[in-house]
Amino acid sequence: MNELENNINNNNAYTADNIQVLEGLEAVRKRPAMYIGDVAERGLHHLVYEVVDNSIDEAMAGYCDRIEVVIYPDDSISVKDNGRGIPIDFHEKEQRSALEVVLTVLHAGGKFNKDSYKVSGGLHGVGVSCVNALSKHLIAEVFKDGKHYKQEFQFGKPLAPVQEIGKTKEQGTKITFFPDDSIFITTTYQYEILATRLKELAFLNKKITLSITDLRNVDDDGNPISDTFYSEEGLKDFIQYLDRGREKIMETPIYMEGEKSNVPVEIVMQYNTSFTENIHSYVNNINTIEGGTHLTGFRRALTNTLKRYATNSKMLEKLEKQKIDISGDDFREGLTAIISVKVQEPQFEGQTKTKLGNSEVEGIVSQLASEMLSFYLEENPKDAREIVNKVILAATARHAARRARELVQRKGVFNSGGLPGKLADCSSKNAEECELYLVEGDSAGGTAKQGRDSRYQAILPLRGKILNVEKAMQHRVLESEEIKNIYTALGVTIGTEEDSKALNIDKLRYHKIIIMTDADVDGSHIATLILTFFFRHMKELIEKGYIYIATPPLYLIKKGKDERYAWSEKERQEIVNELTQNGSNEAGLHVQRYKGLGEMNDEQLWSTTMDPKQRTLRQITIDNATEADRVFSMLMGDEVPPRREFIEKHAKYANVDI
Repeated sequence: MNELENNINNNNAYTADNIQVLEGLEAVRKRPAMYIGDVAERGLHHLVYEVVDNSIDEAMAGYCDRIEVVIYPDDSISVKDNGRGIPIDFHEKEQRSALEVVLTVLHAGGKFNKDSYKVSGGLHGVGVSCVNALSKHLIAEVFKDGKHYKQEFQFGKPLAPVQEIGKTKEQGTKITFFPDDSIFITTTYQYEILATRLKELAFLNKKITLSITDLRNVDDDGNPISDTFYSEEGLKDFIQYLDRGREKIMETPIYMEGEKSNVPVEIVMQYNTSFTENIHSYVNNINTIEGGTHLTGFRRALTNTLKRYATNSKMLEKLEKQKIDISGDDFREGLTAIISVKVQEPQFEGQTKTKLGNSEVEGIVSQLASEMLSFYLEENPKDAREIVNKVILAATARHAARRARELVQRKGVFNSGGLPGKLADCSSKNAEECELYLVEGDSAGGTAKQGRDSRYQAILPLRGKILNVEKAMQHRVLESEEIKNIYTALGVTIGTEEDSKALNIDKLRYHKIIIMTDADVDGSHIATLILTFFFRHMKELIEKGYIYIATPPLYLIKKGKDERYAWSEKERQEIVNELTQNGSNEAGLHVQRYKGLGEMNDEQLWSTTMDPKQRTLRQITIDNATEADRVFSMLMGDEVPPRREFIEKHAKYANVDI
């Protein structure tokens, strides 16, 4: 009998007595965004995460090792696990089944009872009851003690009590639900978004199999699109996956695992030749994108431990002679690290409620990381020297960057006005209504200047492809003329005594920063270079929702006096069919493929791409910071095979213009 079966059959029964009720479910349908973030695509996918998190909790407690997600052709979705099964017995206090309580009462579940779960994931415990409230139909099936149970709900309300509908050899829970299209803007699930999260969960919870099947789409062999994720080594596999696009300076990652005061801590880290810091932190499987006390504890331990080792080994004497000091930034340059902690009662803070606030965790992580890292450095002197040499290189480069950084401050020295000469500024000084267009090339920049509304739209033409910051030291980034122009136009400053890379956006001059490039391969490359710069050096602007991409049309279709624009191949074909009566009369039809913004006159550019009443802007968001980090490093880094693999996988979805 394996460990999983032992856990299922032991005395730690999971019954109605384990279910504690904290409050009712009245407000979820009235104010759904309060519970799941929004009612757009992000909130829709969050429903799935809540159900999956319940299954992950079973896995973390040792009762489940398989979770299956299926997307059906009608965009309903199911999550099935092989855990203990949600209790179906009678709940004395609520006078109904425990299953019904879990599905109809907010904050009801075993995760509030420490005897059932030591720790649990999920976002603030809104749980499956919230999913039920926001579904027009939900079917809960429980496979338990040889019996198959079922209960159905509409808009969060039970249609009938739980019923036994047959015998079974299975064990676990299956939740199938149909999101309410009267609440959600879209009810179409994106396979890649869900698959990315399941892959992340597989890395964070080793030896658990997670699968996803999309019955809406088939592969070249006619089989449904599907993926299965399993990680034998957990975070060790995760960091190798994240760093595939970077050149490593050590053969194997440093892995640290320990527990103190009932807080398990798992850390993996490795250095590479890049110039960016990539630390990803998790609490109970939640990606804490704003950091928190666990991240602070790790950074403190890293700085103090490495500095102590470098000092004792006399490797810093050369820097001391040059009067170059070492800062915390230097120890994290070129570092990829993943910190995962499990906390019984996490307290989340910050703008997006993804910043850990538990003060005790800082000391726990700091002490454990310091002890384990010290031991590693003593046992692996070759790796230790490589790391310290990397730190010394970072300190030397930072010293060289100091003067370059001072040149890009808001009171800059570029011209007497303090703003780039190419900037066509707007007349408004209200940052909330001001827009800055970063435009590819002087020609398109000139057209945009003529077509814009100068009251609130500013234009900054960029010459050619800007520097690839993924491969450049910070002082090289700050010496780039185009990047200096972006800094000064925006009005932001960088660098403080505590953090040389800190961004101060108090004087940000525009709250919409719009990347506008040609609708071809070169334009896409330039847009990616600009996005990489913002992601690596101004991520806060993305997090605050200030970065957008303009969507100029791909085609102009004319027949007689009728002119139409198309933004996709499908749209072009539909317009052609409409204007020619399904292709039977193409006389006088002219289709122009726009290769560049400069091919449009100012009126066309305004009406299609810049007029707020008609344009389409794509707002850049970071739903998964870990995956975004991997994709940017892979696309813009030195390693070719991962980039080729990515392009081949996604080419059929892309608009490739050769």
